Amino acid sequence: MARRFAARCATIPVMSSMVRYLPGTTPVVLDSPHSGVDYPADFGHCCDLSALRSAEDTHVEKLYDFAPALGVAWVEALFPRSYLDANRNVTEVDATLLDAPWPDAVETDARALAKVRLGKGLLWRCTDEGVPLYDRQLSVAEVRSRIDNCWKPYHAAVAQAIAQAHARHGYSIHVNCHSMPAVAGDYSTDYPGLVHADFVVGDRDGTSADPRLSALVCRHLESLGYSVSYNHPYKGVELVRRYGDPAQQRHSIQLEINRRLYMDEQTFALTEGTANLRRSLKSLVLLLLETDPRRLA
Repeated sequence: MARRFAARCATIPVMSSMVRYLPGTTPVVLDSPHSGVDYPADFGHCCDLSALRSAEDTHVEKLYDFAPALGVAWVEALFPRSYLDANRNVTEVDATLLDAPWPDAVETDARALAKVRLGKGLLWRCTDEGVPLYDRQLSVAEVRSRIDNCWKPYHAAVAQAIAQAHARHGYSIHVNCHSMPAVAGDYSTDYPGLVHADFVVGDRDGTSADPRLSALVCRHLESLGYSVSYNHPYKGVELVRRYGDPAQQRHSIQLEINRRLYMDEQTFALTEGTANLRRSLKSLVLLLLETDPRRLA
């Protein structure tokens, strides 16, 4: 089902004020689904913007701003993650948020449902600290509008970028770019209070990318002096699940960066560590550009 849907997404015109898509010429594709800061007027949230901003992967797009000049495809959500999470399936709808039953398919996977129960489905119910986003219920029509205006064009762009990279080179390497708080919040994961490593590399236990490619990423980051965790506590979610197919040489890796490496989590200001981190990420992308996963030992 996921593969067929991905193929259909690739036929949707990638034209949306909510998505930035810069096509590439190389086998590498980067996407940032959670760094958007354009808060739509129809959001209708009840909490302060400062609380909402804690959901952002703030500044991730700046960390990879070198990528388009290297011929790397870039896809970026301009809408905020708390408005709609493009890294969730459209089936991950929290019924408690709606004023009527959801008429479309709903999720049955236990792992996905666990995130919905935490309030982190397709539309967020609360922040990582448990602050409610709404003092109202949402209509089916407005949820569908967010899917049409945000989720569909975002996934269309990612699907198209990967398909074009694969068609040109016979393989694709997709990095799903994220950041994470230094310490996990109470409502963020199944491991509240966990002190995160510098990086978490996720490939859904080797199902969205060749584990040898993931190991190469881990080793490179460790060689630069960073602490790296593999598939814990983040294995990768919808974007790598949907588009990763290592048997067909479509490799998708989720890469989480600890925010303490580059920003102040209270003020959202970039810190002196940003320049060094950007150099490290560029060296990783250059390594991926030189790597043909079909020839990994």
